[in-house]
Amino acid sequence: MADRRALICGVALAALVVGETAAQDGYRQPPKDVRDILHAPAPPGVSVSPTGEHILFVQSDRYPPIADLAEPMLRLAGLRINPKTNGPARPARVTGIGILSLATNKRTDVTLPKGKIGGPNWSADGKRFAFAETRDDGIRLWIVDAFTGQSSEVPGVKLNGAIGVPYQWMPDNETLLVQAIPADRKAAPEPPKAPTGPVVQESDGKAAPVRTFPDMLQNKHDEALFTHYATSQLCVVNVGGIVATVGKPCIVTNSDPAPSADYFLVARITAPYSYLHPYGSFPHDIEVWDAKGNLVSTIAEMPLQDKVPIEGVPTGPRAVRWHPTLPHSLIWVEAQDDGDPKKKVPHRDAIFSWSVGSDRAASLLLKVEHRYAGIDFLAVGNRMLVRDYDRERKWSRTFLASSSPLLGDEPRLLWERSTQDRYGDPGSPWGKTLPTGHRVLRIAGDAAADSIWLSGPGASPKGDRPFLDRYDVKEGKTERVFQCEPGEYADVVSILNAKGTKLLIRRESATEPPNWFLRDGEHEKKLTDNKDPAPELRKARKKLVTTKRADGTTISFTLHTPPGWQEGDSKLPTVFYAYPIEFASADTASQVSGSPYRFTSVGGYSQLFFLTQGYAVMDNVTMPIVGPPGSANDTFVEQLVSSAKAAIEEGEKLGVVDPKRVGVLGHSYGAFMTANLLAHSDLFKAGIGRSGAYNRTLTPFGFQNERRTFWEAPQVYAKMSPFNNADKIKTPLLLIHGTADNNPGTFPVQSERLYQAIRGNGGPCRLVMLPHESHGYEARESVEHVLFEQIAWFDKYVKN
Repeated sequence: MADRRALICGVALAALVVGETAAQDGYRQPPKDVRDILHAPAPPGVSVSPTGEHILFVQSDRYPPIADLAEPMLRLAGLRINPKTNGPARPARVTGIGILSLATNKRTDVTLPKGKIGGPNWSADGKRFAFAETRDDGIRLWIVDAFTGQSSEVPGVKLNGAIGVPYQWMPDNETLLVQAIPADRKAAPEPPKAPTGPVVQESDGKAAPVRTFPDMLQNKHDEALFTHYATSQLCVVNVGGIVATVGKPCIVTNSDPAPSADYFLVARITAPYSYLHPYGSFPHDIEVWDAKGNLVSTIAEMPLQDKVPIEGVPTGPRAVRWHPTLPHSLIWVEAQDDGDPKKKVPHRDAIFSWSVGSDRAASLLLKVEHRYAGIDFLAVGNRMLVRDYDRERKWSRTFLASSSPLLGDEPRLLWERSTQDRYGDPGSPWGKTLPTGHRVLRIAGDAAADSIWLSGPGASPKGDRPFLDRYDVKEGKTERVFQCEPGEYADVVSILNAKGTKLLIRRESATEPPNWFLRDGEHEKKLTDNKDPAPELRKARKKLVTTKRADGTTISFTLHTPPGWQEGDSKLPTVFYAYPIEFASADTASQVSGSPYRFTSVGGYSQLFFLTQGYAVMDNVTMPIVGPPGSANDTFVEQLVSSAKAAIEEGEKLGVVDPKRVGVLGHSYGAFMTANLLAHSDLFKAGIGRSGAYNRTLTPFGFQNERRTFWEAPQVYAKMSPFNNADKIKTPLLLIHGTADNNPGTFPVQSERLYQAIRGNGGPCRLVMLPHESHGYEARESVEHVLFEQIAWFDKYVKN
C-alpha cells in the first residue's frame, strides 16, 4: 500500500512539474469544441441612418492577433497612444460594411481600404457616413455615399486620434470638423540620455484626495510627449480636402460647432500638467471661437482639478453645451456647494444660459436640489427635461423645465424613483438628430405635440419585457405602443415614422439568434437571417431561478445545464459566476434582472464555455450588498457568503448543482469577491479571479461604491482585503491579470502580491500574467489561453 501511495504521489508530482513547465512554453488552446464556438462569425452590428432610410450592417474582427497588441504604445496622462499612428493603441477593426435601403430592400457592400477601419459616423441628413482608416503611418478619413456605397478618401488629411473627437459632421452635412496633425509639426522629442534631475512633487497642506489612476505622466519627457501627440489643428474638410483651418494648433479635448455653424465651442488643455491625475483633470479653458478660430468669449478658465472631493464636482462652469434648437446659445451647470457632496445646502447645482454675442451676463434658468444628472431638450417650445440625483438615497428625479430665461416657468416633477428600482423604471427618452447634427427628444406624433417616446427594459419578477411608450409631458399620461411578447425577447431598435407605427425590431429567443425585423402596422418583414454560431449549445437548457438568503433578500440567477443533461440525471460540477452590487434597500436588491428568453451568445472568455465541458453554470448570481451607502460594506463579507450559500442550496434543491463540486469565477470586482469567498467560506472547491484588486490599502481614497477613505474606516478596508486574509485561502485559486491593466485600482501588482502571499502561506495558487493585455483581454492568443487555463483549473480541482 505504501509503495502504491508513493507511486501515485510521484505521478501527481511529475504531472504538476510538467504542467508548470508547459505553462512557460507559450500560448495554449482550449478544447476544439470551445475553439469552434469561439471563432464562429459573430452577427453584424447595426447602425440606422438619422432619417431611417438606410441600415448599416457592420462586421468586426473580435479577436486581433497578439502582434497588434504588441505595437508600440505610449502611456500618457491616462491615454494610450500608438506613436506611429498618433491614434489609440487599440483601434477598431471593422471588416465589412453593408448598406440596406429600406425603400428598395437592396443591399450594397462598401469596398473598404486595407487598413484598420473604425465604426461609421452618419451625417445628420443620412446621405453620407464617414469612417477612419488607421494605417501604419497615420489615420485617414473616408466618406461614403449611402445611396451608391461609393467611398472616397479625404486627401491631404491625417487625423489626430490621440485625444478628443477626431472628426464630426458640420451642420451643413457637406463638410466635417476634424482634428488634424499640424502640418508643420516637428519630430517627436527624444528622451534625454541622462536624467536632468529628480522628479519632485509637493503638497500645499490642503486636502487633495486622488483615486489610483494608471498611466500617469512621470517626468518632463512624458510632458513633452503628451504635448506633441495631443496637439491638433482644427480644420474644416470635405471630400476634396481641407476647406479651411480653424484657429491655431492646441490640445483640443472637445470641439462642437454651433447649430448656426457661426461659432465653435472649444475646450483646450493648458499647463501645468499633473503627475497624479489624468488629462481630464488638467487645467483647461472653455472658449467660443468664430468660424476662423478667433476667440469670441472665454466661458471658463478651469485650474488643475486636484482638490475635487471624492464623488464631488469641480467649481465653475461644467457640462457646457449648445442649446440644440437655438442658433448659438449655451447652457451650463455650476456647483452651489463648492462641489462638495458632504456640504448641507438647499441647492447643489444651478443651470445657466447665455447667448453668444449678448452683452448681458449669463441668466439663471433654475436651481436643482440635488446633483445635476443631465438634460434632454424638447424639439419645440423651449423646454427641457432636467434630472438630478441624490447620492444619499440613490434617488433620481426628472423635471419639465424651461430652457429659456424669458419664460421663467417653475419646473414640474414628471417622475422620480430609486435608480436601482428596475421594476419602476418609466424608460429613457428617445432622441433624434436634427439637420444641424445636434440632438433633441423625438416627438411622438405631430410636430407640435407634447408627447415623447420612452423605452425601457420592462423588468418584472418574471424577467425583462422591453417596451416603447408614448408619454404626454403635459398631461403625464402614458400609452404603450410596443411590448415584447411573452416567451421571447424583443426590443425597438429604431422608430422610423412620427406615429410609431413603423419600427425596426430586434428579436431573439432561447433557440433563435438575434435578427432584425421591419414592422409596419400589423405587418412584419424579416430583414436578416443570422445563423446560430453554436448550434450545439441550443441543446443546453436555462432557467431563471429565484431564492432568498437568510435575511430575506431575494437572490436570482440564470441556471444553465449542459447539452444532453436531463432532469433526474446526476448532479453536476458547477461554475458560479457573479459580480457584487451595492443596494440602498432590500426591496430593490431583491428585484429580478435578465430574461430566460434571450439567446445565449458565447464569446471571449465567457464562463458559458464550461457548458461544452459538462458543467452547469450559475450565471450572473445577484450578490447584493444591502445597506446605507455610507456603511453597506461593514457587512460585505457576511452578505457575500450568505448570498452564495443561498444560491448553491437552491441549485442543489433543483437537482442540478453538486454542492461538493462548485467553482467560483469573477472578473474585476468579481475577482475581489472570489478571493473573499475562498478566504471566508468553504462553499467552493476552487476559484478563478481575473483582473482583480485584493489589497484595499492600495486604493485608500475609496473603491467601487465605498466612499469612506482608508483612514475613516481602516477596519473595513482590512476586513475586505483578501491580501490580509491570504493565510486563510487554502482553496486552489487561479489568478489571471493583464500586464497592461489600465483600470483604476486593479494594477497588475495586485494579483502578483496576492499570489506571493498565498504561496508564502502554503496555499495552492497559480498566477497567469497576459502580455500586453489590459483590464479585459482582446488578442486571440490571450483569449484562447485564458479559456485553456480556466477549464484546466476547474477540471483539476472542481470536476475531478
